[in-house]
This record gives sequence, structure tokens and C-alpha cells, in this order.
Amino acid sequence: MRIIVADCSAEYSGRLHASLPLARRVLLIKADNSLLIFSELGSYKPLNWMAAPCTIKEVVPAGADDDIDTTIPHSVLRVSAAKSDDVLEVTLQHVYSDESYDLGEDPGLVKDGVEDHLQRYLAEQIERIGKGASLVRREYPTAIGPVDIMAIDGNGQHVAIEIKRNGGIDGVEQLTRYCELLNRDPLLAPVRGIFAAQTITPQAKVLAKDRGFECLILDYDEMKGVEDDSLRLF
Repeated sequence: MRIIVADCSAEYSGRLHASLPLARRVLLIKADNSLLIFSELGSYKPLNWMAAPCTIKEVVPAGADDDIDTTIPHSVLRVSAAKSDDVLEVTLQHVYSDESYDLGEDPGLVKDGVEDHLQRYLAEQIERIGKGASLVRREYPTAIGPVDIMAIDGNGQHVAIEIKRNGGIDGVEQLTRYCELLNRDPLLAPVRGIFAAQTITPQAKVLAKDRGFECLILDYDEMKGVEDDSLRLF
């Protein structure tokens, strides 16, 4: 990765036109030639960028090394998109820092508390849906996709469980489709549904109740065995 701190201006042309006036900014150039322009203030998003696939060409004007004539740019970075006519042209007027680093291979972001974790913990603690419940399997296959968890409750009835981190109407609709399909199988019917999530919107709760589903709030910290509340930020 190449990191440049410079007084620069930029012009973006193609499907849209945008410009950045001359100011001190940070430029990130990745190994795939993606270029991102950041300012000191604002959010994490760049002011402008060109994403891969693209090519980058750096042009150094004649006389750029002449410290007397400050009107001559240090260099111009021309980034061209591979699949369109979009071009991002960045003029570096004065460069304060220009460093390159080999970051190596990134293992990627490891998330805690994602739906897969919630699914695994609930499968291991299936009696959270009711005393006497037993697990049939995770990712129960159907013709329209896998049900997160299929279980049998204490009364011997099959239960389809849809799990979300933040439960909304779309999740209830998804569970509805699963239950409608599963209830066509005489070996499974009647199948009832449980909509499980860390949070469930009021609208989703109303719709779930209307569809005859139970809503189950999952406490992730409790499920993974965190007992010390003093360690929680919220």
C-alpha cells in the first residue's frame, strides 16, 4: 500500500463529474491500483475514489523538481476504470510524505455475535425454546433454502427456527415461506415457527404474532457464558 500526504486537487469524469479543490489530503493507493482520497475531517468514507479494476499512470511534468516555480505540479495521478470511461485525475501540487508498505496477507475480519454464532449456541441450548425440546439439525434443507434450525418441542411438534441478529419484517416473511413449505410434508406437519433474534422490531413482532409465530429474544453474552455484567459496555 502506498500512502501519500500532499496538497492536491482532483477531477472525476465519466458517468458523473466531481471535483476537489486544492487542499492537503491523504491518498491511499492499494496493490490493485484502487485510489482513495481522504480529508482530515469527516467520516470514514473517502472524499473520492476509483475502485478496482483500474489502471493508474503517474506523470511527472517537466520542471517538477524546480523548487523556484511552485506553480508546476509535483506529479499527476491518472486512474482509469477498466470497464467504463470513468477517469480520476489527481494533481499533486506539493508532497509532504510518500511511503509504501507491504501489508502482507490479511486474514479478514472476524466477527463475534453473527448469525452463525447465534445459530450454533441455540442449537447447543435448544431447550431455550421450551423444556423437553430436542435438535433435529442445523441448516435443515428445503427446496427454497435451509432453515436455520429444525427442532422438536416437548410435545413432539416440529419447530422451524429463523435466526437474525436484528429481526425485521423480512425475516418473518422468510420464516413464513419455510413454514408454508414444510407444512406440505405430512411427515413433518404441523410445523410451527419461532422467530429468534437479539432484537426484534415492533412491526416484526406484530407480523410474527399475526402469522402464529413465537418471538424469542436471544441474549448473546448469556448464551456464550459471559456472566460478569461489569465487563459489558452497554
